[in-house]
Amino acid sequence: MAKVFLGLGTNLGNKKNNLLTAVNKIEEKIGKVTSLSSFYETEPWGFKSDNSFLNAALCVETSLSPLAILHILKEIETDMGRTQKSVNKVYSDRPIDIDILLYDDIVMMTDELTIPHPLMTERDFVMKPLVEIAGDTVHPVFGKRLEEIFH
Repeated sequence: MAKVFLGLGTNLGNKKNNLLTAVNKIEEKIGKVTSLSSFYETEPWGFKSDNSFLNAALCVETSLSPLAILHILKEIETDMGRTQKSVNKVYSDRPIDIDILLYDDIVMMTDELTIPHPLMTERDFVMKPLVEIAGDTVHPVFGKRLEEIFH
């Protein structure tokens, strides 16, 4: 089974409920959620909005491939009301956003998916919850523990 770390964010609607719904759908469709971070309230990143975000990270154990997971996550986002994905660093308010951060120690870059997530280490709203549940995990590109990268 692969250990996959996902980042979750929401800034529309009942944010806590959105995160809990996403966690339940991930467990239902992808695999066993083995850890879930605290929920962190954060300011929007990369765009202006009056709506703060609620962010979290989780670990899910799965036998699915990275691309299969990506397609299921897109389906979950759509089912939860997400109408568009961010393109060319243009961000907007959203009921849910789920990103694959790490998949075991895989490094991959395709047109559809890059693992590890290329911007994860630049984003406190990703790293803080991720370090909470996976501080000793080694970043497969930087070769350092996540806790070392974040602090």
